[in-house]
Amino acid sequence: MPSPISSTALAALFSLLLVGCATPKQPADIHWITLDTLSSSIQKDAPMAVGFDIDDTVLFSSPCFYAGQQKYSPGSNDYLKNTEFWTETNGGCDRYSIPKDVARSLIAMHQQRGDTLHFITGRPHTEGEQVTTILQQAFGIKNMQPVVFTSGPEKTRFIHDRGLQVYYGDSDADITSAQAAGARAIRVMRAANSTYKPLPVNGALGEEVLVDSTH
Repeated sequence: MPSPISSTALAALFSLLLVGCATPKQPADIHWITLDTLSSSIQKDAPMAVGFDIDDTVLFSSPCFYAGQQKYSPGSNDYLKNTEFWTETNGGCDRYSIPKDVARSLIAMHQQRGDTLHFITGRPHTEGEQVTTILQQAFGIKNMQPVVFTSGPEKTRFIHDRGLQVYYGDSDADITSAQAAGARAIRVMRAANSTYKPLPVNGALGEEVLVDSTH
């Protein structure tokens, strides 16, 4: 059983969430891909393990983060350092998060192939988490693996240890972690009205970017 997250770890997570990545120059030639071209590029492969980030990748979870800010630290991001916020959010708030259409399509495609799906989030682990169950129900996942909570944006070893061949994420850290782990990194675009700012520059890291993936 994971130990409770310490105040030091919470402070570190808070800093990572706020700092974000430096905004790189807009690339001249983004490697756009569609769901059809993505499917065609992997359809001949044997079943494999693939991974997904959660916030802004498979769920539009800004309603939970906005509500948490209003409750715990109106006008500031101090709520991200509050264990009670994470306990509430992981404990069922995602019933109010909106499943993204692109995630439904991606998950359906991978399940049809017989792939094993893993969800890796930068959120800290909290007792009584319901994220695993909510994702399983929202997307009809047949062979649900427990959600992996990393307590920060670095996910390289988690991707590597699970042998993921493809990893989907919206943040620069998702992309660089996947690339460092040797996985195919695919960007799912973050919605403009997400509470997670600043928005990343799609394609800035040479990754493939899914078209029409903000919703």
